[in-house]
Amino acid sequence: MSDFDKLCKEFESLDPVTFTDILREKSVKIIAALSAISKDGFTGVQIYTSFIVAAIMADGKLDKSEFNLIRPALEAMVGSEVTYEEAKEAFKAIKKNAKDDRFIVDLMVDMLGQLSQELKDDIIIVTMLVCAVDGKISMKEKKWIKQLIV
Repeated sequence: MSDFDKLCKEFESLDPVTFTDILREKSVKIIAALSAISKDGFTGVQIYTSFIVAAIMADGKLDKSEFNLIRPALEAMVGSEVTYEEAKEAFKAIKKNAKDDRFIVDLMVDMLGQLSQELKDDIIIVTMLVCAVDGKISMKEKKWIKQLIV
């Protein structure tokens, strides 16, 4: 088993309190850093939410536990309540219109290249947390995460 697989197992087995604590701590730092390098009128929260949505999309489905994780950020962005059903429909539309998964990965890698190694690592950790929220980081998710670790 590789170090990456061991790390995945650790994230898969986190208790909810530890999971939330790590996510909260990393999110504050990441949003601040993304806000500092933000271009084209996007806020740090919007860029961060894009990373989260991309992580959720890595396995091709929107689990209710994944939705509950991103719900506060989505609601903050749209300024109103977002139901799981609405999120599933939006997820399907994004997936249908995404021409190339590689395009999303390339954008993320470009953004990561502008950050310090510490912040890049934090974003990878948050990505792994999001992928592990349902208790399992799938092979598709592992493959996707490995593309970000460049």
